[in-house]
Amino acid sequence: MIRSMTGFGQGHGQAGAEAIGVEVRSVNGKFCDVKPHLPRELGALEAELMKTVRSRVQRGVIDIHVRRSGTDQRTTQPRLDLSLASAYASALRELKMRLMLDGEPTVSDISALDGVISLVETPPDLGAAAQALRTALDQALTAHDELRRQEGEALRKDLAARLDSVERNVAAVRELAPQSVEALRDRLAIRVAELSRGTQIDPLRLAQEVAFFADRTDVSEELTRLASHLQQMRALLVQDAPAGRKLDFLLQETNREVNTIGSKAQHVGIAGHVVELKAELERIREQVQNIE
Repeated sequence: MIRSMTGFGQGHGQAGAEAIGVEVRSVNGKFCDVKPHLPRELGALEAELMKTVRSRVQRGVIDIHVRRSGTDQRTTQPRLDLSLASAYASALRELKMRLMLDGEPTVSDISALDGVISLVETPPDLGAAAQALRTALDQALTAHDELRRQEGEALRKDLAARLDSVERNVAAVRELAPQSVEALRDRLAIRVAELSRGTQIDPLRLAQEVAFFADRTDVSEELTRLASHLQQMRALLVQDAPAGRKLDFLLQETNREVNTIGSKAQHVGIAGHVVELKAELERIREQVQNIE
């Protein structure tokens, strides 16, 4: 079944002390454009995340938001820079000697200096985080896909109804096409009779002119190709594979055939159906832009 490119899904996974939440949001796009948003400390997991998403989503702009939750992951601890502290102590002793000051630098004095003691975040357990991320991402992508399927079903029903309308107009054109030749023959005979002012009309020459017009305005090939395009589009609507690009291509070809019919046919009724066909095909094109 066809899928919409618009979707949303959430998931949560936990492994050990690592708890991961994932949100997947997607909108229309010509290609598969994955935009991951991970905490800096989980940057090493980005490549695996993008590979997983691209294996399950073929088209669209997909934003993936990943967050670490819980308290264990955010624990900080002090870090002592001994080399910097030693350099500070040496500098303070030299300052004391040169200025002939009393006392010795204390622990409090040195530890208060910039950079000696700093707080650092406890690094994540990447193995556990990767496992939690896989679980959360799978849940989010599954929910995301289900929503896209639901919207895809709504699109399928709408497109099927619009294809019905297109086929009705094509059938009407097929029925009117022979009438346009007959109408021309009658008009041509009347016109020639008016211009000849009683002179005998050569029926063979009139038949030749009508045959020439019929050949020049014949739309049977275009109607045959139209039927084929519409049949292929219906088949794409029910297959379980990305169909957006194929549908877009078939719509371009269908529009080309309709334009050719409009330029070749010399019949008011056909011209009206061509206008209806163009309007309906444009509505279909707008809907196809939403299909993966």
